[in-house]
Formats: sequence, structure tokens, C-alpha cells
Amino acid sequence: MSDSNGPDFSRELEAREDGLWPVAGVDEAGRGPWAGPVVAAAVILDPDAVPEGLNDSKKLTAASRDRLYGEITGSAVCTCIAGTVDRIDRDNILAATLWAMAQAVDVLAPAPQLVLVDGNKLPPLACAARAVVKGDGLSLSIAAASIIAKVTRDRIMAELADRHPGYGWERNKGYGTREHADALAELGPTPHHRRSFKPIRELLAET
Repeated sequence: MSDSNGPDFSRELEAREDGLWPVAGVDEAGRGPWAGPVVAAAVILDPDAVPEGLNDSKKLTAASRDRLYGEITGSAVCTCIAGTVDRIDRDNILAATLWAMAQAVDVLAPAPQLVLVDGNKLPPLACAARAVVKGDGLSLSIAAASIIAKVTRDRIMAELADRHPGYGWERNKGYGTREHADALAELGPTPHHRRSFKPIRELLAET
């Protein structure tokens, strides 16, 4: 199910032996960018149909992520929820992320009995949950969720780039690159920029 250096299914199988099944993995994409939503995904893998090559999405090429996205959605139970820019600006990025994670788990069917969450903070959930630091490199379920979240968010940013050309979102995905910063200075912020984030807040304060 994994290579020796990548994530494995041990946490999930141990939970099943303890009577906790199904197990979902949860991860997010997009906490750091200046623009666009934060996206959380929840995935329940089929132990008999785990796609080969699952890993932390950041360690995969775009082509590998796209391929695995199709394999995961074709064999696993997946949900994906976006925390909007309005929610991020109102509640802060951490709260928006945890909200999206909780919503992604809440709409899973079947409902999981255990959720493995990437990171060191847990969203409010109605079932048992465990925080797994660097979990996308340890758990296959979390790795699968990282891929679903990343690919989904990248596609959202590509669509937004078509509607708001000039910022390079099809390349930088809303992160604070030089290209993005230069475009902000020239074009100003869009409705999809996070006004609670320091670079955007400072730019608005200057105008």
C-alpha cells in the first residue's frame, strides 16, 4: 500500500482492530495564500483498493496528483468543503480551516468512527479524532485527503485566474509570490483577496 519511505495504513488498520471503522483522513490546502478559499477534504479509503503512489501532495508532481485524484475519487468516499474568503476574514484562517474540516467530515457517508487529522489541532467533531503531526506523510488516508484538497483548490484558483487575469493565480495559486505582489500593487485587490492578511491590509491602508 505504500513504499518504505511513504505513508502507510497502519493507523487505520489498528483502529479497525479496535472496532473503530470506518476511518477517515482529513487535510487542508491553502492556509497560507493571499487569495482564494481554504479547502478541506475528508477521505475514507477502501482497504482493498488503495491507489498506488499516495503521498503528501507537496511531494508529488501536478500530473501525479491529477492521476491520483481520479483514482481516489473512483475508489474511496470523498468530500471537500471550501472556507470562503469572507469566512477567513471574519473568523481568521485557523477557525475557517477547522470549520471546513468539520463540515467535510459531517457530510461523509458512511459516517466515520475515527478521524485522523493532519496537524496538531482538531476540528469540533461528533466522533473520535486524532491529530497526526505531518500526517500527510504518515497516513495513507490523510495523504489521500491532502491530494483531494490540493487538486480541488488548484482547480478553483485556475478558474479564478480566468476571471481575474494578471495575478498569476494559475501558477502561484494565490500565494505571495513576486508576480502576485507586483500585480497587487498595479491592479489592486480583488474580492478574492484575504483582507485580513497583512500584505492586503497594508495595501488597502495606503489607498
